[in-house]
Amino acid sequence: MSNITVSVLMGSDSDLPVMKDALDILNKFGVVNEVMVLSAHRTFEETREYTTSAIERGTKVIIAGAGGSAHLPGVIAAMFPLPVIGVPIKSKSLEGLDSLLSIVQMPPGIPVATVGINSAKNAGLLAVQILATSDKELSEKLNVFRLKQKETVLEKTEKLKTMGMEKYLKILKK
Repeated sequence: MSNITVSVLMGSDSDLPVMKDALDILNKFGVVNEVMVLSAHRTFEETREYTTSAIERGTKVIIAGAGGSAHLPGVIAAMFPLPVIGVPIKSKSLEGLDSLLSIVQMPPGIPVATVGINSAKNAGLLAVQILATSDKELSEKLNVFRLKQKETVLEKTEKLKTMGMEKYLKILKK
């Protein structure tokens, strides 16, 4: 067993710039992960082999990004009994709506948690939240992360109040 806690898969290497956000979050929280390019259609046998052996390697969550027909998350969910998070990748023709609908409309009995189009960061955070349900240290890291987000927003509010809207907008435009 190699103790891969989260596997991040994508249907094409062109998805990596989006999926990098999930990997960055996982790394920030110290979650052991790996990244692979596997296609639901072009490498079906390899995808099946990888997915069906994932639990043996220690995988607890799979994040799968896919564009267009976006079958990868659903195919993985059909073979992997633990949480699968789908990331719809923005496509040229339908701006990712096709991917979103393909992932979110799974048949009853084979759920795929789905985040917004190109929202790999949220997929990473959702994986961390899932893992944090049974990992106190990870839960504490998540609480600190959220507290920092809150402080950042409140600092922006104070800055806006102090500077006024016009000056604040000029800074935002730079």
